[in-house]
Amino acid sequence: MEYNPFSLKGKKLLITGASSGIGRATAVECSRLGASVVLTGRREDELNNTLALIEDASYAHHTYVVADLALEEDRSRLVKELPQIDGAVLNAGISKMAPIQFITEQSLEDLFKVNTFAPILLMRQLLKAKRLSRGASVVFTSSISGFSNTAIGLAEYGASKSALTSYMKYAALELAQKGIRCNAVHPGRIETPLIALKQISDEDLRQDQARYPLGRYGRPEEVAWAIAYLLSDAAAWVTGSSLVIDGGRSLK
Repeated sequence: MEYNPFSLKGKKLLITGASSGIGRATAVECSRLGASVVLTGRREDELNNTLALIEDASYAHHTYVVADLALEEDRSRLVKELPQIDGAVLNAGISKMAPIQFITEQSLEDLFKVNTFAPILLMRQLLKAKRLSRGASVVFTSSISGFSNTAIGLAEYGASKSALTSYMKYAALELAQKGIRCNAVHPGRIETPLIALKQISDEDLRQDQARYPLGRYGRPEEVAWAIAYLLSDAAAWVTGSSLVIDGGRSLK
């Protein structure tokens, strides 16, 4: 038998926000490492597209549940449909830019409801329903905006991710006695369709990329590989940690 502590073979994983970006890449990479995945997101067509990308497209082992995790009834339905799982990637989130003087109560509620409250409340429901196996790993997708980096216009987004990162540490401490590990990844800017479609100017793009010592933005699969590590047995003694994946952006 080939020795590989980074393998996910035999593990059942929940991946939220799996309809695009980091969530989609995580589903694909985890399946390639042997995991069975349960995908969730708000758009059924995009979940089907993710499912079609999975290398081992044995639909008996990979499934999806359409759900808006900002809604309590959808979270409850998702948890009810889940099998016992060995890991969860709580990745679903939204971004918004606004100068401080334009922050409103509604915009704060919208961001925190998705980025902070939804994963916290989903964790509560997973635990109450005993869906997380002993030894399970939970990975939260935060951001360098919720770790050490600041930028004009990202105050409320950064605050929502900072709150999530803080929660992760408390969860790691409380759940250690159950053998459940909790960690967070903090990506820098990742290549997105918005960038690919050049909806920002070439000059702004060059200037922003120049802030990254490695000279480029990250790719979704590069974050997915880090998430897969935290889900694997290779990270069995890692909990309460923040893994920064930003091409060196935090150094400048």
